[in-house]
Amino acid sequence: MDGTKPAMESNAEETQDEGQESKGCFECCIKCLGGVPYASLVATILCFSGVALFCGCGHVALTGTLTMLENHFSRITSDHATLTLVIQILQYIIYGIASFFFVYAIVLLAEGFYTTSAIKKELQSDFKTTVCGRCITAFFMFLTYILALAFLGIFGFTAIPVFLFFNMWNTCAAMRSPTANITSPESICVDVRQYGIIPWNATPGKACGSTLGDICNTSEFYLSYHLYIVAFAGAGATVIALVSFFRDAADNALKICTLPWHAYQLP
Repeated sequence: MDGTKPAMESNAEETQDEGQESKGCFECCIKCLGGVPYASLVATILCFSGVALFCGCGHVALTGTLTMLENHFSRITSDHATLTLVIQILQYIIYGIASFFFVYAIVLLAEGFYTTSAIKKELQSDFKTTVCGRCITAFFMFLTYILALAFLGIFGFTAIPVFLFFNMWNTCAAMRSPTANITSPESICVDVRQYGIIPWNATPGKACGSTLGDICNTSEFYLSYHLYIVAFAGAGATVIALVSFFRDAADNALKICTLPWHAYQLP
């Protein structure tokens, strides 16, 4: 009996130590999960998705648009040389937007992690918000606000090709409709010169009747039209993501301002 008593006490102590260790790991996991900025994480995923859709689909749609114009609306290279240059510049801008927002979204997510962790009461002893930290948060708020306004302009600009392609598709659909009762299909035309895309001296510059119908059936038109729609949706998703980033940064900044003064002391 005397020999079994120390063994039982030893087993009880080991069980208690294991329970405390398990409890410590659980509390540590809860503590770590409490510092995750879920709103910033969702905004980062949305930003990646929106920028990928906008840049990828926009790049391919621009290439398809140029091919369609060269084949059907402006067969002389010199007539659309300026348009070709503009499209190439836009594609290079798309490369820059994709690279910049890939890095910027990661930076905002990292900033969200540190800021969110600093305002958690459980982690205030480990993360201290300094004056420099507050300035960095304010800088990212301002930059995100400017980028949101810029991408809002891009969002509106992306609606232009969607509108032009929709008008062209709607015209072709009206020509094919059995209830349209069109007596002279050749009188129905789409003149892209009136939109300023190509100069007025471009040849032929417009498509009418059966030629217009054939253009609407090409893969360049069908693919470009739908890619512009997806790019438009991607630009809208990016705007929502940037607004969400700005809102989260503003909310964190407001909470930081309510923390005790010792949290702002410089080390």
